[in-house]
Amino acid sequence: MNLTLRIWRQSGPDDAGRMTEYDVRDISPEMSFLEMLDTLNEELILSGDEPVAFDHDCREGICGACGMVINGEAHGPERTTTCQLHMRHFDDGDTIDIEPWRASAFPVVKDLVVDRTAFDRIIGAGGYITAPTGSAPEAHATPVPKPAADTAFEHAECIGCGACVAACPNGSAMLFTSAKVVHLNSLPQGAPERESRVLDMVGRMDDEGFGGCTNTGECATACPKGIPLFSITKMNREFVRAARKG
Repeated sequence: MNLTLRIWRQSGPDDAGRMTEYDVRDISPEMSFLEMLDTLNEELILSGDEPVAFDHDCREGICGACGMVINGEAHGPERTTTCQLHMRHFDDGDTIDIEPWRASAFPVVKDLVVDRTAFDRIIGAGGYITAPTGSAPEAHATPVPKPAADTAFEHAECIGCGACVAACPNGSAMLFTSAKVVHLNSLPQGAPERESRVLDMVGRMDDEGFGGCTNTGECATACPKGIPLFSITKMNREFVRAARKG
């Protein structure tokens, strides 16, 4: 496959940035999208040019490090992480636009790399769970109802990639935050801090400059782990409940 790539290049946070065009040839349809970028970077290095910076780590769809907007879609045309997107989903001769996540709370560091530490600060605002110290408890010492366990596991799948923010026209982090809140608030171990957790995490999310949710649903559509849209409803209920008690 021969492709034309239009890639966002930005040397640093203070650079204006620009789209730069590259041609890549003899790309195997079985390559992942990141392997295709590796091929481009090898050519750029050999020619003495600066390689394209992009985030990646496990390349197995687990860590959530990779993330970019491909032809206007977070992670590209398939509902998966960028590292698991393969070139067979494109056609020979295609022109592909590649940009970083676009959100004011995710400032560009360089090229396709953005600063997503706002997510870490939201998680940090949730604090800890109350747990007794000492020897390990018996396996069944704290009964967890099956529906609660299923809900917790479903929301624990969030990998914090940021696709929900990039896909949202408002740059909202409601799906990410709701996944973290609902995960812990569904379990008995998370009950003691239930109210303070949701109030603190939502407050931190707002302070980080993420936009508001208007229920467009693009976040859930783009989420590679399938976090459902009703998670936001669950978090809103938790928030209203906590605000009334406070």
